[in-house]
Amino acid sequence: MQNKDKLKQDILDAFHFRHATKQFDPDKKIPEDDFRFILETGRLSPSSFGFEPWRFLVIQDPELREKIKNTSWGAYTKLPEASHFVIFLARTKKDTRYDSEYLKDQLINVSKFPEDMLDKFLGRVAEFQKDDFKLLDGDRPLYDWASKQTYIALANMMTAAAQIGIDSCPIEGFNIDKMNALLNEEGLLEDGHFSISVMAAFGYRVEEPRPKTRRPFDDIVKWI
Repeated sequence: MQNKDKLKQDILDAFHFRHATKQFDPDKKIPEDDFRFILETGRLSPSSFGFEPWRFLVIQDPELREKIKNTSWGAYTKLPEASHFVIFLARTKKDTRYDSEYLKDQLINVSKFPEDMLDKFLGRVAEFQKDDFKLLDGDRPLYDWASKQTYIALANMMTAAAQIGIDSCPIEGFNIDKMNALLNEEGLLEDGHFSISVMAAFGYRVEEPRPKTRRPFDDIVKWI
């Protein structure tokens, strides 16, 4: 097994390497196997209850990229230069409510959950959604809960990219209604089963960033 101290340093080096890249080199493209590796780290990411309430749209079509560039102010300087551009969708209440068909399918056919335990487990999910996190009032709370899960996948993908020398930039710079309208027109939201959560550009930097700055360790971490 690789020396643990070296492995830890390699991981920290990747975190220092990673930064929110503002300008990508349009002449450098990520090899297909490298980007599939990045996507796989997102697919294998954890999610609450193992529900995987996400979809990753890899936007390669030039016309759609141009539409996104002109709709999202945060993407304007990233497209079309970024090698790969991903939109992270979150499943809406239609799929994430405790009694949805999606959750039943996920548990039975993907998670291989024992059918004789299904009702009891979904009852616990219902209690969690109704009482613990109060997610059933309106359409937004369950979407927001699902959207939080997508950030786990996003972070893992950006870290994995950094570990193999690929740059990235997470993007929240968009009007959610306008972006959803665009994606809906393109037939990508599946009749309201998805909503946009966040976006990310991947590629190779044009210039080196300034040194990373963070608050001191003891200001962030408190041992109780």
